[in-house]
Amino acid sequence: MSTQAAGQNAPVDTAGARAAGRGGLAIAVAKVSFILVGFVQQLVFPRILDEAGYGAVSRMLAAVSVVNNVVVAMSLQGVSRVTVQTPEQEREQAIRNVLTIHAVIAVVFSTLFALLAGTIADLLKAPRAAAPLRVAAAVVLCYGVYAPLVGALNGKKRFLDQAALDIFYGLSRTVAMTTMAWVFARFLGGDGALGAAVGFVAAATVIIPVAIWRNGLGRSGAGGPSAAEYLKFLLPIFAAQGGLNLLLQLDLLLLSRVSGTYAAALGLGEKEADKLLAPYRASQLFGFLPYQLLMSVQFVLFPMLAKASSDGDSAAVKRLTRIGMRLAFVLTGLIAGSIAALAPHLVRFAFPESIALQAAPFARVYSLGLGGLAILGVASAALASLRHERWSMALTWLAAALVFVSISAFRPDGSFGPALLKSTAYATAGAMGLSGLIGAVALKRAAGALVSPLTVLRVGLAVVVVVALGSFTPYLGKLLTPVVAVLAALVYLLVLVVSGELGTSDLDLVRAVLARRRK
Repeated sequence: MSTQAAGQNAPVDTAGARAAGRGGLAIAVAKVSFILVGFVQQLVFPRILDEAGYGAVSRMLAAVSVVNNVVVAMSLQGVSRVTVQTPEQEREQAIRNVLTIHAVIAVVFSTLFALLAGTIADLLKAPRAAAPLRVAAAVVLCYGVYAPLVGALNGKKRFLDQAALDIFYGLSRTVAMTTMAWVFARFLGGDGALGAAVGFVAAATVIIPVAIWRNGLGRSGAGGPSAAEYLKFLLPIFAAQGGLNLLLQLDLLLLSRVSGTYAAALGLGEKEADKLLAPYRASQLFGFLPYQLLMSVQFVLFPMLAKASSDGDSAAVKRLTRIGMRLAFVLTGLIAGSIAALAPHLVRFAFPESIALQAAPFARVYSLGLGGLAILGVASAALASLRHERWSMALTWLAAALVFVSISAFRPDGSFGPALLKSTAYATAGAMGLSGLIGAVALKRAAGALVSPLTVLRVGLAVVVVVALGSFTPYLGKLLTPVVAVLAALVYLLVLVVSGELGTSDLDLVRAVLARRRK
């Protein structure tokens, strides 16, 4: 995307733009691959497990992700930053030192999660979840070793290696989890969630030696920050990412708790509560796509933003912020708008009718509202890069509080079934949208720049148009639904071109990124 105002055509053909763009493209391709493989995983689970089994797997993944993703985020941001800022002659020593710190963190986090698994299951009103959660604690340990190695590759700008690891791990994780879920569900006691946890651990264990092979373990010696300095840097990231990852899973976890409570009050079994999680997770699968795809912006652009901030280059900070946030707004509108336009059809395309028909009534509003999560995620990462970690932390915890309050306030008393699903989804969508707006305003104050108001208006117009058209589009069956989704995305882009938001300067940048020039 161009750094110029909409409608202006400034040529972009710099080595920095090409390098950053190619790195972003590599990681974006890997993330798309990772998401697609994960999408296939979500298609398989409801077909090898029943609704209750799929709901139980979804809850296990949600709970462990709150901890696991915090470990990953700290590792990626911390090790990448140290790698970028350390002089080359000390780089490998610095990497070895921070890898040691992260190994200790991984042991502590995984042990605590294993010990608290029973308590977490009780809080979620799902006693059967305790065993899968204890097994999944080993995933936290494995990721605590693997993610710092990826962070080092990112800091070295070895984006192709980073992308290759993402693709390989996505494939191996999906195969292992779905295979073991099927084996456990059919032959080893019927607990598909436990089998999925075993497969998750197996895949996470395999990827560690591969990552060590690609990056190495550094060299012993002095280099990088002291342990105290490094932990001081990680602490705000831990707090901010803790809020962010709680935010990602809070609605499903609250739904698990409330559905379990109401099911018990109605004399229903635990499996009936688990069934209610299945359609909600189906809607989440699409709602999370904008946030997941925009992670490539964070991996590539914001290490550059951190360096500009460290150098005191305010002009570069403003320029990179405009680039990142314009890209974030345009891509969020593209993905969230296209999904929201056809959300009821997409869940029917991806899931069995028994799940899809329950998700369809709230999927459109939920997908659109979660566009705010994508904006919040980018803004939060940018604030951390600008050394406003406390702002980032406050924003994410505020967003989590808004989701909690909204769900609690708008939930009908004693509701179970469709009413509970709809109230949870609508409350979450509203809170996420408001949180994204607050995050954008905070970033503008910190960086002195954000994105042109015209960009916001044009993106909003394009989203309204595509959602309106999608609302009147009938369901055309599984074969044609992907085609209609592509057409919706093209309509969105066409509105941006006609309105002047996308122009030849954007095409120039794409050509600069893709141009193959020998150094």
